[in-house]
Amino acid sequence: METPAALKNASLNILIVCFLWMPLLTCSEWYEHTVGDPKSMRERYDNWVARHGRIYKNREERERRFDIYRVNVRFIDHINSKNLSFKLTDNRFADMTNREFRHAYLGFRTIWHPKTNFSYDKNMSVPTSVDWRKKGAVTPVKDQGECGSCWAFSAAAAVEGINAIKTGHLKSLSEQELIDCDFDSSNQGCNGGIMEKAFAFIKKRGGLTMESNYPYKGSRGKCDKTKENNHAVTISGYERVPVNDERSLQVAVAKQPVSVSIDAAGVESTHHAITAVGYGEDGGKKYWLMKNSWSTGWGESGYARMGRDSADKKGICGLAMDASYPLKN
Repeated sequence: METPAALKNASLNILIVCFLWMPLLTCSEWYEHTVGDPKSMRERYDNWVARHGRIYKNREERERRFDIYRVNVRFIDHINSKNLSFKLTDNRFADMTNREFRHAYLGFRTIWHPKTNFSYDKNMSVPTSVDWRKKGAVTPVKDQGECGSCWAFSAAAAVEGINAIKTGHLKSLSEQELIDCDFDSSNQGCNGGIMEKAFAFIKKRGGLTMESNYPYKGSRGKCDKTKENNHAVTISGYERVPVNDERSLQVAVAKQPVSVSIDAAGVESTHHAITAVGYGEDGGKKYWLMKNSWSTGWGESGYARMGRDSADKKGICGLAMDASYPLKN
């Protein structure tokens, strides 16, 4: 049966539809009654507004957002009715259009692709599963807010990981320093950036400071040189994972958290940055464990399991297209 055009065009910002096993945050009975029942849909929306603390400037704005929410919920219910390996839910983005979502939250740029070595042996033996959270190499999930700074969060998470692995000390690092101070034609604060450029910046500047010293604001400001010069960790460089090669990505993730870019809005190009912090298998389904920067209210407490070893060499949502990791001697 062909998907109705209205559903095809519905916003994909509700959830990245190729993610696996997302928990439902709303009661299952809603899915049985809301599509053809305006009253139930209105009640569902009112409950969603209360749950997420939405405040609109006037009644007209509230009604406009309700119309968007209603289309998104129809998409959610349509997908969930298919009993696929994942479930969608009306999370905090459900009253936004796909264009609004991309503008506010997606900030990975694909205009700089340096060639590097890949030091790991693709054919080396690796564990069947890895979870760097359990090894003390992953800080708590953060929230980038309405700022396209995913690239800074992905880069900081990868640096936090390799530093913890090498030193035994996990330190939460400053994304705000990258947003304020690593600003050029490629990295542009809340308007997007590239993890490799962030790694190059950290190496050149001699390190990255702590989040507590240079806290996150969710907008770009003037670079604070005093805070910037208070380095908490250092790296010696970075490397890229071979393109379209999930096996090489697995080898890298077995050694450290890795910055990854993905298609997060169904437009067939990578424009969102996350961090691969492990991999495994559940019920015969192989997955990547990905840390996002949209708060713990998204996905599985801020994480997502994405299908691994896809038939598409680019990987699910293009996750194997553009991955990199920092080095620390």
